[in-house]
Amino acid sequence: MRAVSLHRDVLVVTSAVLHVNCVIVRGGGGAADPRGGEMGQGAGTEGGDETFVIDSPVLPEELEALPALLAQAQFPAPSGLLATHGDWDHLLGRFAFPEIALGCAQSTAARLRDSPGEAQRALRRFDEDLMIERPRPLALGSPQALPVPGRCELGACELELHVADGHTPDGMAIVIGWARTLVASDYLSDREIPTLSEGGDPHAYLATLERLRPLIAGSDHVVPGHGSVMDRAQALAVLEQDVGYVNALVENSAAAELPKGRGGAAQRRLHARNLAVLQPPAS
Repeated sequence: MRAVSLHRDVLVVTSAVLHVNCVIVRGGGGAADPRGGEMGQGAGTEGGDETFVIDSPVLPEELEALPALLAQAQFPAPSGLLATHGDWDHLLGRFAFPEIALGCAQSTAARLRDSPGEAQRALRRFDEDLMIERPRPLALGSPQALPVPGRCELGACELELHVADGHTPDGMAIVIGWARTLVASDYLSDREIPTLSEGGDPHAYLATLERLRPLIAGSDHVVPGHGSVMDRAQALAVLEQDVGYVNALVENSAAAELPKGRGGAAQRRLHARNLAVLQPPAS
């Protein structure tokens, strides 16, 4: 697990598996620290008195280390968890902070309500494959549904919530305006091609990419759900590649070429899964 400071109020924790990014944000509204750097170099002691944890790392030891990491960075203990969407690998913050409420988009709350146990079953399959043991089952409690698009108060500041569906039928992207940081959910990855999960839709995916375009233009840092934290130019380059790939899926799925630099065996398997979503076998 690696922790990096993007701003005095923003830490990014990247899991050692799946390159999942967890964003820890403090509602301080302090001036931006242009240096960023390793955790501790950009995290000041001033600012607000409320912290949210967005998404989650994956491994049990990473989740267990989160409270100590926040204390080391002199961030307050979190008062809320946020999930950008309902995939299991973004819902594990409750292992680290079991008493704290989980907030998510209305679409995600509906998904979790309508498919009870879906995330727990997917997590169990992942853990069985890698022989990972958890201290207890994943308990999500009663997620708090947030109106999206909308705003969410954090201390003296507000997070902007934007619709981000297409990869899945639910989700939101989050703008941390005072830190000029975009948390992009499972979009804009430099390591993973655009993927369509069950219920995903390529047209909705393209609409989300277009919604993200102006948000990228106003950001200094873009944090994808999986992959490297990027600056504005890098994120816009990935966006253009992703638009090209998803358009090719829609127009001629069998001939769609993978985005440059994302053509390995794992990505070819994801491409095959995209084709299966678009062209399900006849019954």
